[in-house]
Amino acid sequence: MTQNSQITIIGGGAWGNTLGYLLERSGHNYNIWNRNTSVSLSSVIKSADIIISAVSMKGVREIINSLQQIKLRENLIIVTATKGLDLETTHTPSQIWQEAFPHNPIVVLSGPNLSKEIKIGLPAATVVASNNIVAAEFTQNIFASDIFRVYVNNDPIGTELGGTLKNVMAIASGVCDGLKLGTNAKAALLTRALPEMIRVGVKLGASKETFFGLSGLGDLLATCDSPLSRNYQVGLGLAQDKSLEEIVTNLEGTAEGINTTNVLIKLAHKQQISVPIAYQVYLLLKGKISPQESVKNLMARELKEEFWYLDF
Repeated sequence: MTQNSQITIIGGGAWGNTLGYLLERSGHNYNIWNRNTSVSLSSVIKSADIIISAVSMKGVREIINSLQQIKLRENLIIVTATKGLDLETTHTPSQIWQEAFPHNPIVVLSGPNLSKEIKIGLPAATVVASNNIVAAEFTQNIFASDIFRVYVNNDPIGTELGGTLKNVMAIASGVCDGLKLGTNAKAALLTRALPEMIRVGVKLGASKETFFGLSGLGDLLATCDSPLSRNYQVGLGLAQDKSLEEIVTNLEGTAEGINTTNVLIKLAHKQQISVPIAYQVYLLLKGKISPQESVKNLMARELKEEFWYLDF
């Protein structure tokens, strides 16, 4: 890894610009491209050693389709920093990228990384994960700086799902705070949210240990307890009797948890995975129940042992 490595960020939203800020902190130059950029996508990736996708979930396939028209070098590293699930296939972004570019190393970047905190220089940590450890370490080196500590692991699907599924739980957390249910309820919700995420992850081939790391528990705590989280804001607004349309209109960016909830319920039904919290969020987003009813439904569930979920 050298300071002369060519880096291109695809996606000029809040997250893409934050990743650019982190690269500046670590002393690296980069290009950033979005649909409104005057230069072509092919021109900014022509000599790139690494491209970083920071687009929303709905933009992933569009970018992939564009890049497939360009012959990418097989040693070009593709980093995906998108959190979400594809509605059609229920695949994660890294799975979609790997299917499209089977010969390129794919790296997942995920963690408790609220953009607004990072942009004012507050310290944070993240995880970069890949089946190609050399590519992961390359990515680790370009992002590591005085305010950003970067860890490596070899469980990309677990790392990705941790950062994706916690967005659904953040909506539930916003509802909890919006209804002023108190600290006991919030603690119970977050504690039960983690095994729900683990059940989904393990069923899809992830390691359960990954969910106790930064991209699982770490991201869950950050996103579920911060008004800076767009998904938390969705839940908070619903608990205050605002319509989903009104909430989404006033958000600064995309709340990926809304789409993720829809895909997760589809996936859970197909794979027969128990996701009680996510299901109540789904019903709430669809307008089928009130926030108060969602709480009653969770409290009325069948009694059971606390750690049954660990028997995979």
